[in-house]
Amino acid sequence: MNLFRTKSIEHSLADADEPGRTLKRSLSTWDLMIMGIAVAVGAGIFSVGAKAAANYAGPAVTISFVLAAVTCALAVMCYAEFATAIPVTGSAYVFTYATMGELMAWIIGWNLILELLMAASVIAKYWGVYLSNFLEVVNVDIPSNFSVLGLTVYWGPLVVVAAFTVVLVLGTKLSARINNVFTMIKIAIVLFVIVVGFFYVKAANFAPFVPGSEPAPSTDTSWATQPFLSFLTGANPAMYGFTGIISGAALVFFAFIGFDVVATSAEEVKNPAKTLPRGIFAGLGVVTILYILVTLVVTGMVSYKDLAKQAEPSLASAFQLVHADWAVVIISLGSLIGLTTVIMVLLMGLARVSMAMSRDGMLPRALSRTSDKHGTPARTQILCGGVVAILAGFTPVELLSEMINIGTLSAFVMVSIGILVLRHKRPDLKPSFRVPLGPVIPVLSAVLCIYLMFNLATVTWVFFAVWVAVGLVIYFSYGHWNSRLRGEEAEGLAPAVPAALRG
Repeated sequence: MNLFRTKSIEHSLADADEPGRTLKRSLSTWDLMIMGIAVAVGAGIFSVGAKAAANYAGPAVTISFVLAAVTCALAVMCYAEFATAIPVTGSAYVFTYATMGELMAWIIGWNLILELLMAASVIAKYWGVYLSNFLEVVNVDIPSNFSVLGLTVYWGPLVVVAAFTVVLVLGTKLSARINNVFTMIKIAIVLFVIVVGFFYVKAANFAPFVPGSEPAPSTDTSWATQPFLSFLTGANPAMYGFTGIISGAALVFFAFIGFDVVATSAEEVKNPAKTLPRGIFAGLGVVTILYILVTLVVTGMVSYKDLAKQAEPSLASAFQLVHADWAVVIISLGSLIGLTTVIMVLLMGLARVSMAMSRDGMLPRALSRTSDKHGTPARTQILCGGVVAILAGFTPVELLSEMINIGTLSAFVMVSIGILVLRHKRPDLKPSFRVPLGPVIPVLSAVLCIYLMFNLATVTWVFFAVWVAVGLVIYFSYGHWNSRLRGEEAEGLAPAVPAALRG
C-alpha cells in the first residue's frame, strides 16, 4: 500500500486538459486582486479588530494585524510559487500531491474542504443576521428566522447561497463581474467610515499602546476556551501584553483567510505566470492597509477598556460611544455587502477543491464534470451550495467558526514545507515567481503558522482531530481504492514514483 505516491506536475497539467473536465481561462490580474479583497474584507473588518483590541491586545492590536499579515504574506509567497509552477485548480491539495504524496494530499484537501465549508456556512449564517439587523435599523422588522414544525429555519442564508450558486454555475467571468461591483461598493463604504472615524480619534486613547499583561477573566479559563499552548504548558491564560498581541494575531488571522482560495482559481486565470502573483499580492496589500486603518480608528475613537465593557465590541460600538449613532446604518450596510462577496468566493473555492479531488478519483469522478455551455463544475457547485445552505440555514454552525482558522493554517504549513520539497525534487523547474531568501521564508512561514495554530482554543483542536479522523476513514474506505494514480500504477501506466520527481 503506497500511501505516499506523488503525482507529477506534468500529470496534473495533462488532467487539467481532459475533455469535459476543463475550466475556462477568463480571469485577469484585476479580477484576482478584487477576489482577494472580496473574500478577506467582510463584516469582520468592522468587528474583528475591535474584539481583538478589547479582549486581547488593546491599541497594540495593530501589531497583531501586522503579524497576521506578515504570516499570511509569507505563506502567500509559497502559494504564488506553487501556483505559477502548477497552474491548475485545487490549490494546496494539488501542491501537496506533487510533493508529499497522496495521503498528505488527501488530508490537506479534506482540511481545505473544512475551511471553505465552515467559512461559507458561518458567513452565510451571519449574512442572514446582518440582513435582519440592517432592516431593523431602517425600521423594517423582519426576523432572521422562523419555525417550521419545531425546526428553526434561517431564511437569509438559503436565499444568498442559492443566488450565488446559480451565478457561479452560469460562469466564472460573470461571477467576477458581479464580485467586482459589490467589492468596489464595499471598499467605498469602508473608506467613508475610516475618514469619518478619524475626526473622532483622540491620541489619549492610544495610551498605553501595549497594556500590561492581566489574567484572563475566570470565565475564559476552562480547558476548552484557553489557547492550546496554554493547555499543554499549564500556563495561566492571560490578556494584553505580549501574550495578548500573539493571541490577537491568532484571532485576526481570520481576517486574512481567503488568499489561498484565490490560488484555487489558477486554472481559470489568463497568463497565470504573471497574473497570479500580481493579483494575490495586490489584494493582500490593499486588505492589510484597510484593516490597519479601521483598527487605528476604532482604538483611537474610544479606550480599549470601554470596548471591553461591550457585549459585542465593534466599530459600530465605537461610533455609538461617541454619540454618532447615524454611522450604524452605514456600517450595517457595509457589513451586509461585505459578507455578500465573501460567500460567493468561498463557494467557488469549495467547488474547485472538490473538483480537483474528484478528478483524481479521491471523490466521485462525476463531480469533476464541467458544463459544456458555461465551462463550470455545475454539479459540484450545486452540491456545495446545497450543503452550505443546509448547514447555514438549519444548524448552529457559527459555534465552529474557529475551525476555519485551523483548516487554513494547516494548509499554509504544508504548502510552506512543500516548497522546499518541490525545489529538491524538481530543480529543473523555473516558475515565474520564486520565494526569495532560499529556504528561510518557507521555514519561517511554517513555524509562524504552527505557532498561531497552537494559540487557537483547545476545543478547536479537539474538533479538528475528529475531522481529520473522519477524513482518514473516508480515504481508506473510498479515496485510496478509487485513486486514479493508484489504478494507473496497478495497470503499469505510471511508475510508482514518477521519474520527473525522483530526488
